[in-house]
Amino acid sequence: MSIRLRNGVWHVDFRAPSGQRVRHSAGTPDKKQAQEYHDRLKAQLWRQSKLGEQPDRTYDEAAIRFLAACEGQSDYDSKARYIEYWRQYLGRLAISQITTDDILGNLPTHKTHKHKEPTPLKPATKNRYLATIRTMLNMCATWGWIIKAPHLPAMKGPKRRIRWITHEQAQRLIAAIPQQWLKDACILGFATGMRVDVLYGLEWPQINLRNRSAWIEGDQAKSGRARAIPLKADALAVLERRQRKDGYVLARNGKRINDGDDRMFAKACADAGIENFRFHDIRHTWASWHAQAGTPLLVLQKLGGWETLDMVMKYAHLAPSHLEAHAGAVTFWSHEAETKKENGIQDCALNAVAA
Repeated sequence: MSIRLRNGVWHVDFRAPSGQRVRHSAGTPDKKQAQEYHDRLKAQLWRQSKLGEQPDRTYDEAAIRFLAACEGQSDYDSKARYIEYWRQYLGRLAISQITTDDILGNLPTHKTHKHKEPTPLKPATKNRYLATIRTMLNMCATWGWIIKAPHLPAMKGPKRRIRWITHEQAQRLIAAIPQQWLKDACILGFATGMRVDVLYGLEWPQINLRNRSAWIEGDQAKSGRARAIPLKADALAVLERRQRKDGYVLARNGKRINDGDDRMFAKACADAGIENFRFHDIRHTWASWHAQAGTPLLVLQKLGGWETLDMVMKYAHLAPSHLEAHAGAVTFWSHEAETKKENGIQDCALNAVAA
């Protein structure tokens, strides 16, 4: 028999056309999946022997090369975690054998907890799992390991409104924070719109107080593009007070701050009477203030480091006034009526002179 059940897991066992014996685990307790894996593997070895085809690349080969290409990126640890997750379901398959059904059928649906019931995953979380495996397979296509990557549509989530607060609420929030480093982090966030990982990863060599600017490296930016951030009075006041020659700008006890203090931030929000507000919403607030102040969306895109203009359009509704200057550029009825009125006045004037 070509497949056998051992300790609850199916194994394949057959002779390849070359005479070599193939005997190993199929990596699944499902007989149907094991039989499918056996048939694919046997057909692949036949094509290699009889038609001279190149052997398929394995999942592990693709994972190693993909992670090597991503080394140094700010989200490297997350990508490594997602790649390890997919390995338990796709590791037995060659890259060319992975299908859309293989991926969507094993997409996680719930988050497990130690002391409570599992909770459903949000579409955004599922999309992060999909994004990693999609990127790896697209890179495999670029390397020539597969002809085309399988299609992986993104999960659609509910539309969410942009959460932002007023200047007065922001002042109350900052006043309610007892920790100076967290207070300074909020001020810099409201003043520059930097993402939380960029904010806490900012080092003093990236600050130029004389030129009133900060420099964000490409490996720190989500878009992968380096950019300069202008520093205004509020940000400069914090930086001048904390000024050092090296190290992290927002270091705590000489060490980098990784994730801030969500509990202290939530307490400060409650004390300031602000509901449903996260630290990342400081960036939304900064962008909303710019839109309300009339900053052009293309300029806002550059200031905030967004990759596309579509990412900034969610703030467009906050600045309707930027359309007013152009709304009257095209008229047809009122212009004609105004012209007739002016002509009528001129005719009356001429008649009066003639009389």
